[in-house]
This record gives sequence, C-alpha cells and structure tokens, in this order.
Amino acid sequence: MSSALREGVRGLDLTMRLTLGVLALASGVYTYLGVRDLLDGSPTMTFFAALIYSTAVSVAIYAFWSFLLRLLPQVRDVASRIWLGAAMILGSLMIVAMSSWLNAAALAGSAAVEQHLAVTLQGYARDLDAAHNRALGAQSLLPDIELATTRFARLADAERGGALTGTGGSGTVVQLLSQMSSQLEDLRQEVADSAAPVSALYAEGIAHVAVMRELVSAQGDIKARSDAFGAAAMKLIGTIAALEQTSMAPAVKRAAHDLATGFIAPAADGGSADLAGRQNAVVDNVERAVAAQANALSQAADAIIGTGPVEPARYQPLSTAEAVLRYAGDFLPSWAGAISIDLLPAVLVLILCVVHAAIRREATPADAESMTAAQLLTAMRLLREVEGEQRRLPVVPTQAAGETLPGMAVPGLAPAGMGEPPPARPGGDATVTPLSSAWSGKKE
Repeated sequence: MSSALREGVRGLDLTMRLTLGVLALASGVYTYLGVRDLLDGSPTMTFFAALIYSTAVSVAIYAFWSFLLRLLPQVRDVASRIWLGAAMILGSLMIVAMSSWLNAAALAGSAAVEQHLAVTLQGYARDLDAAHNRALGAQSLLPDIELATTRFARLADAERGGALTGTGGSGTVVQLLSQMSSQLEDLRQEVADSAAPVSALYAEGIAHVAVMRELVSAQGDIKARSDAFGAAAMKLIGTIAALEQTSMAPAVKRAAHDLATGFIAPAADGGSADLAGRQNAVVDNVERAVAAQANALSQAADAIIGTGPVEPARYQPLSTAEAVLRYAGDFLPSWAGAISIDLLPAVLVLILCVVHAAIRREATPADAESMTAAQLLTAMRLLREVEGEQRRLPVVPTQAAGETLPGMAVPGLAPAGMGEPPPARPGGDATVTPLSSAWSGKKE
C-alpha cells in the first residue's frame, strides 16, 4: 500500500500546484477589488497601489502554503511538528488579516453598505414618527384647555347674575373670570392652529423617507447612492427639527406656568365692606382653581415632552470594507467563502501529513513483539517460499585450498582433462554444498 500512496502523491503533485496557484490568484483578485475602495488619490495611483498589494498577497499565500505542503508532512519529531503547526496557525491569522476581510468586502461590500443604509433609514423613520407624535401630542390637550375656557366663561356669566358674590353686575370677579377664559382661549387657538403645519411637515418628512427607501433598494453604484442618501438624510433632519419647533407642548407648559405664577388678584371694588369681603373670597377660590388647572396642564405637557426633544444622528457614510466589518454577523456566508479561499490549502497540508504518516508506517518493518497474527503468517509463508527456491537451485562442488576443479587452469600446468587427472581428495568423493553456502564460503 505504501508504494501506491507514493505513486498517488507523485501523481497529484501537479494538481496540488495548480490548485494552490488558482486559489492564490483568486484571493489576489478579490483583495484588489476590496482594497481599491479604501485608497484615495488619482485613478492611476489607486490602480497601481491596489495591484501591487494584491500581487504581494497572492505571492505570500502561494509561498506560505508551498512551504508547508513540502515541509510539514516530512517532519517526524513531535517538537518540530508543533512548531510548524504554530507557524501555520500564525500565518493563517496573518492571511485573514491582510486578505480575507478584503475578500469579504469584495464579495459582500455593496450589500453591507445597503444594510447600513437600511439600518440608518429605520432610525430616521423612527425619529420622524417620534417628532410627529410629540407635535401632535399637544392636540390632545385641546379638550382640557377648551373645558377650562368654557368653565371660566360660564362662571363669568353666572357672576353677572350674582351667582357667586350674591350681587349682580360686571365687577371684579366677572373681570377676573373673563380674563382667565380669554387667556385659555388664546392658548387653545394656538394649539389648534399648529395642526396644519405639523401635518405639512410630516408629509414632507414622509417624502424624504420615500426617496431614501428608493435609494436603498435601487440598482447601480453604491457610492453614488450613498451620497444621494446622505443628501436626503440632511433634508430629513431639517424636517424633524422643524417638527420639534412646531410642537405646542412646551408652549402649553409655559402658559400653564404663567397662569399659576403670574396670577394677580384684583382689588375688590364693592361699595360696601360686605360685598368687598365676598368678592375677595371668590377671587381666592378663582386663584386656587387657576392653580389647579395650571398644574393639570403642566403635567399633561410634561408627559408629552417626555425625556426631551428628538435629536436624530447625522448620517455617517461607510466604505464597503468598514460596512462588512460592522455588519459581519449579517454576512457570515460571505465571510466563510472569503476565508475558505485563503485557508483551503490547510486541508491539503493535513491530508499530506496523514498520507506520509501512513507511508512511513507501512515501510517500517515490524518487530516480533508488535507483529500481528496476519503479519506472522505472511512472514512464515515468505520463509517457506525462499527455502523452496534454495532447494531448486543447482549444486556447485566445493574447492579445497590448493585444489583445482575440473575445467580450471593452474599456472604452470596443463589444463584439466589434457594431462593427468587431478589427485583425488583424501576421504573419497567430492562433497557438494548449496549455492548459497558456496557463495558465502567464497566470500570468506
């Protein structure tokens, strides 16, 4: 099996080189697309700067993984493998830092910027609704203001008939009640008149939001759409500020405060002390009623005003790379693809490590203590085959020291077979030995 694995590794060497080159080239192309949007300057300078950076990235990726593919599978000791593994992890982090996030920017940069525009648009739409609700909130105070106006007007009419002081006419109490009714009526009119401008400003804000929504979902260059979106956002911010100024809730609160603190009780103009006393008593009651009404209106205005005016954030444009980093959680597939292009050779490194380990394991002879039953049976079968081959080999006569075999020439003598036969060995016929033994004796 080890020979088959070696042949497989050699056969895949060209495929491995081509794969690594294609991956490095693809990473360089997407790095160029990602880094191009980050550079400022003339088009020529931007082009060459992005091209040089992407070329450096491609060369670095190819060289880095080539080193690991050649060296890491061949290393056997644990310490060296640990150090090379740490180098692979460190290099992978560097590749992600210098290339992968730019690849992600090229793959999903436009979509990330559109996501930023959509999120920003949601915030502006929310601020517009909040400002509109604050502006319309003062309209909810109209019933309370109208009720207080009517109440003071009716009390003034009743006092003209002497219902409060017991003496009819248009004296101090009637004048005071009419004055309070007139002030509340003016406040009611201002609140009612503010409804039309609020509606107009809200319609204008809705138009700006519609333009911004079209820019988010439109096709075309994302940078041009982002610039147009920023211009529409500035107009919308102005509309929201105008809505905040149109809101009558702060005016109602100020008016209520003036009613309570600016109340000046008129002097009683009754002709008698008894009438003057009754007028003062009614004026005191009117003052308490005005204070209570002012407190109710102030609390209602505070509820509308809430925590403060709406202050929308200014639009912040983002580049494709910045948008991909900010909204990385929404583009995990793009990030996975960008990182996979750069780190896929790590899988090839691990595969080669496993294959070379298997080759070394198969090539290492097993000792008697670690042999399995199958290995032992295979070894016994091979031993029997070798012994059988030795029995079938032809025998060769052994030659003693100083003797010559038939057919061998001896210096100074006639060749064997042409003169006297060689003397016989003491002890009878010549013995024969297997070829392997004769070869070993000859070597000795």
